[in-house]
Amino acid sequence: MTQATDTPSTAPKSRFAKFWDSDFAWAFRHSPVAIIAALVVLLLVLAAVFAPLIAPHNPFDPATLNLMNGFTAPGTPNAFTQETFLLGTDDQGRDVFSTILYGLRISLFVGASAVFLAMIIGVILGLVAAYFGGWAETIIMRIADVQLTFPAILVAMLIFGVAKGFTPPEYRDEMAIWVLIVAIALSDWVQFARVVRGAALVEKNKEYVQAARLIGRGSIPIMFRHILPNVLSPVLVIATISLALAIIAEATLSFLGVGAPPTQPSLGTLIRVGQGFLFSGEWWILFFPACTLLGLALSVNLLGDWLRDALNPKLR
Repeated sequence: MTQATDTPSTAPKSRFAKFWDSDFAWAFRHSPVAIIAALVVLLLVLAAVFAPLIAPHNPFDPATLNLMNGFTAPGTPNAFTQETFLLGTDDQGRDVFSTILYGLRISLFVGASAVFLAMIIGVILGLVAAYFGGWAETIIMRIADVQLTFPAILVAMLIFGVAKGFTPPEYRDEMAIWVLIVAIALSDWVQFARVVRGAALVEKNKEYVQAARLIGRGSIPIMFRHILPNVLSPVLVIATISLALAIIAEATLSFLGVGAPPTQPSLGTLIRVGQGFLFSGEWWILFFPACTLLGLALSVNLLGDWLRDALNPKLR
């Protein structure tokens, strides 16, 4: 009589353990550029979110400003008040470090919101163009082709100017941020639509889509529950790279004076203010906001490049 031996039971892995063992996590752990870029982005996002707790004072509250602190160099005591500021002050006595933290909030909010809105518009139009074809595809893609002939920043400036013209004067400052988001989104939806259309044209002829049609699924459920999940990988890559471009577009518009209002300045507005004092010796007013914008855009771009390679099955 043989004695049965108990086989050791293996406990099921948690979701985190499965993710940690995935190809995606392995690629991230073995990419120093992606790790550094992710840490920089995380640090800047956390600094923007917790700006009221980190900043020494609210630079846009007139009650906290002292004009005697104006043009104080970084780490140097002010000649009148003897106060010291880590990154110096601007012409109004505002702490540059605090203005950067609060400016980051506007830049990140505008950039992320614009990309999210552009992604929604582009994905929907791309799915409609690929699935239905015919005149719908012709109209959508011809509009996209025409828009691609113009630089995105010019399209954003045009949309922003037209929308601001229809906004009542008493609400322009309040609505400026939302108008800016819509302007950048409407200038950036084309690349989402083109990529989604190309991927959806391949997916709609596969067996699982044909099976969904045979069992009576409608067009909307097929597009959003069956085709969309299979075309999300390139969309996520484009969204990451577009975030850096949207932040730069917002900074460009604000630098030109057609973006964020003076009451809610972004990094672009701070750079525009600092540019006026660059040749008079107050270099820090321009230098530190510009370095923050450069670090944010470069890190997001590098993260997007890594994400593109990590989600490409041919490179695994």
